[in-house]
Amino acid sequence: MSTSTPQPTLIQVLREAGAAFRLFDMGRRVSKLSADNFERLEQAQIPYPSPFLQHAWIGVLIWHPKQREQNAIWFLKLPLDEQGYLVQAARDDLVHRLLQNAVNARQGALEEDALKDNPFAFKPDQEKMAIFHALAAQATGAQASGYFETAQEYINGELPLERWTDLALQGLADLVVRLDDKSIAAALARRIPELPLPALASIATLLEHAVPPTAVRDALAARLERLLPSSDTDPLLVAALIRGLSNIQDETFKQQQVLNVLQSPHALEPEVIVAIASRCTLALQAPEVLLIFLERLAAGKAGQAGFSRVLADLMFMPALRALIMHAFRNPARSDALSSAIGQMFGQSFAGH
Repeated sequence: MSTSTPQPTLIQVLREAGAAFRLFDMGRRVSKLSADNFERLEQAQIPYPSPFLQHAWIGVLIWHPKQREQNAIWFLKLPLDEQGYLVQAARDDLVHRLLQNAVNARQGALEEDALKDNPFAFKPDQEKMAIFHALAAQATGAQASGYFETAQEYINGELPLERWTDLALQGLADLVVRLDDKSIAAALARRIPELPLPALASIATLLEHAVPPTAVRDALAARLERLLPSSDTDPLLVAALIRGLSNIQDETFKQQQVLNVLQSPHALEPEVIVAIASRCTLALQAPEVLLIFLERLAAGKAGQAGFSRVLADLMFMPALRALIMHAFRNPARSDALSSAIGQMFGQSFAGH
């Protein structure tokens, strides 16, 4: 009686190829993912830590120091089950397709063509792609892009403020991943108070993929505080600034920034509420932040469809699900929130 050979994991395939590789989470923000952790995820030992739209979004950088023509980048989107674990059948199907294509292509080399016609492949947006390339250059010891120098000159004040149109997204991404360089961090913090709004929005959005140093954090928060009272402020700018503050390490400071935004009229704008929902999930674990967030979500301009879509994503995260269910039963909730809950889950639930 023959027994079938167990399907190798994606990590095993990468290790056996003999190339260096690095994994990145590409979901809510771009961040490094350890191979050991991912192997545990693959074997359904732990749920995926940062699900986004009920999937794990993975970037895989593969490089051969001596055979650069074999370098490859894969972007993989894997479905998760209701408890946040990788769907094993999908993972097996992905590995099978990769192996088949790699063998067909060139004696097992893990090249980019291995993802040809693969249903699990995806293309990140421009901003995430720029950050990924900046991090990939660091990981492989490559130089920053040719746009980095202009970005540096701009934040150093060597180019006038109106020359923001000279800035390339890739150059700003190269800058943001180098904020551990104290001179770069200090220059950016000095420049943030006076940046033209389009440049501020671009830099703030990229900052969600870094951990902004204190001086940069404070400069962003001060800009946000100045902009919030004005009804003329573009909601996309408010969303960008809250994203820029979303990865700071001081949770109390972050909760206060989120509360400031939620207590402003801008919180009714779909772009703003989605930025908080998708990037500030740790801040939402504070009950006083969560309740006002749910109230603004229910009253928001995105209507019932927006409420249900955002809640479905948040309730997929185990840490938030129980907190949201508890908040739903708060006797102080408004009629608008009760109505939105009733439309999503049924009136009998809303009446609890």
